Amino acid sequence: MASKYDGLARIIIQNVGGKSNVISLTHCITRLRFKLKDESKANTEILKATDGIVTVMKSAGQYQVVIGNHVPDVYDVVSQIGGFTNEMSADEPKQKMGIGASLIDIISGVFQPILGVLAATGIIKGVLALLVFMGVTKATGGTYGVLYSIADGFFYYLPIILGYTAAQKFGGNKFIGMAIGGSLCYPAMVGLSAKAIIGTAFAGTMFATNYYSTFLGIPVLLPSSGYPSSVVPIIIAVYVAVKLEKFWKKIIPDVVKTFLVPVFTLSIVVPLTYLAIGPVSTILCALIGKGFGAVYGIPVVGGLVAGLILGAVWQILVIFGLHWGLIPLMIINFATLKYDFILTPYFAASFAQSMVVLAIVFKTKDKALRQIAIPAFISGMFGVTEPAIYGITLPKKKPFVISCVAASIGGGIIGLMGARSYALGGLGLFGLPNFIDISTNNAYSMIWVIVGTVVAMVVAFVLTMILYKDDVLAEISMKKVAKTVKNEIIVSPLKGEIKELSEVDDEAFSTGALGQGIAILPMEGKLFAPCDGEIMTFFKTGHALGLLSEDGVEILIHVGIDTVKLNGEGYTPKVSKGDKVKKGQLLLEFDIEKITKAGYAIITPIIISNTDDFSDIIPTDAKQVVVGDTIITVL
Repeated sequence: MASKYDGLARIIIQNVGGKSNVISLTHCITRLRFKLKDESKANTEILKATDGIVTVMKSAGQYQVVIGNHVPDVYDVVSQIGGFTNEMSADEPKQKMGIGASLIDIISGVFQPILGVLAATGIIKGVLALLVFMGVTKATGGTYGVLYSIADGFFYYLPIILGYTAAQKFGGNKFIGMAIGGSLCYPAMVGLSAKAIIGTAFAGTMFATNYYSTFLGIPVLLPSSGYPSSVVPIIIAVYVAVKLEKFWKKIIPDVVKTFLVPVFTLSIVVPLTYLAIGPVSTILCALIGKGFGAVYGIPVVGGLVAGLILGAVWQILVIFGLHWGLIPLMIINFATLKYDFILTPYFAASFAQSMVVLAIVFKTKDKALRQIAIPAFISGMFGVTEPAIYGITLPKKKPFVISCVAASIGGGIIGLMGARSYALGGLGLFGLPNFIDISTNNAYSMIWVIVGTVVAMVVAFVLTMILYKDDVLAEISMKKVAKTVKNEIIVSPLKGEIKELSEVDDEAFSTGALGQGIAILPMEGKLFAPCDGEIMTFFKTGHALGLLSEDGVEILIHVGIDTVKLNGEGYTPKVSKGDKVKKGQLLLEFDIEKITKAGYAIITPIIISNTDDFSDIIPTDAKQVVVGDTIITVL
């Protein structure tokens, strides 16, 4: 059975440059994340203007198509139609990225597959914390134990899970990755710290570490809690393992490759992880943590300064996907300290963003904007702010700045009071229980997080109510206006032969995914205005334009199929974006002979792109038309 997202999926695939241009595809909470061979082949403006797509971003070597909360459903359809996976073949070209972009790409690629379950286990842990705090259940009860094992078990065995996703990301054997993770969680190794100390490494330094065992005489250095719940060691270990695996595959005979490659790879990488990768990564992460801790350690105002900064920049980091670079620090703190204080101030950001959007709901007179803002507000209250950011506040600039200011104030309060989080997972309202300390049943941190968040919400709402005005802010994408119209007549902009959309050799048009309408096979190379209105977009290549009628009908005219590839050759626009035009006014001249000789079909779809705003779209039953004949009646 066809999915309701089939049309959108095909538009996306076509406009990222086709199946052959896609190296891999993954998704996060709101975005499809493509790796493309050549980003210049992607039609970014067309994607941005497509209904169902919030915006398009390019970051960390990824081409990101922002969809919204239903992105998993769209991802499934796109993957099915395109035959995509999130694994990159070793033979595929790899895009060159800077060190920072590469790190973000690795982190996001390793964590994205588990985000849903990670959030789910965090919600379970948060709800249990809330129930214990309220006296509904006891932490010693059997029911609590069974449910808590879901959340804590996932987190405890995180190295095994990340071993799988890291191997998938780096293109190696997933079960070798899991085996490395399993060794890091092996009870006998985790329990080494219970044995007698046999020596101290780096004695007299800040990195002094007791050790309880050796490997071939070399000290095995472990953090106090071992490597369960750790993040960095397993990712680095799997990266090394994949390199070794590829090396062994080249020199080991095929007849024994199946078992000897894992034998040699694991026999080298696991000891190397315990002797070098683990200790070095632990030391490096400790240094980074100390850097953040140094800001918090500034007398009196450390927490305030750190909170102000993190609150202000968090949403900017989200835009570029850079926030994932900080998540491992939180996980490391949970594993070593049993709580985190570094990222706690970010919590106010999603609520500040949401309240800006809610204020816009109250102030705007634009019905279409309100329809976008209401679901964006609800989504933001549960921690997913991309629809609000990309669909509303960022395009309008000032509301986005207001949300950052409000989040900074709220974050400053949270940081100043030293609030801590004790669990990982829940977002938005579901995240509040994360700040309850189950070991002491203390809600101090949650109280101050609520205070800081409420202050951020009030500041965001009040400032937006005072400063927001419809008439001075940037217009919504394509100025979508949902006006009631009765029997608006759209006349033919061309002389030629009428064709049904199903005859157009382009699924985006032939399936009706872009809207209802007709197509014309032109006999003359002149395009005229089909109604009075305003030119909302006119592609630089001259092959397509968007017109908004005075009564709110959005008309897309695409002269030829795939003619964007001509880069404007054969097209001579007579008007520009923003021009007011009258019915019958010359908009474009095009050279039919030149276009057809270049190998492109000249058939021209004429689409009502906001079809859903009207009761019906009735095309003409004529076979031939001249300029000015009625071709579409909009009810």
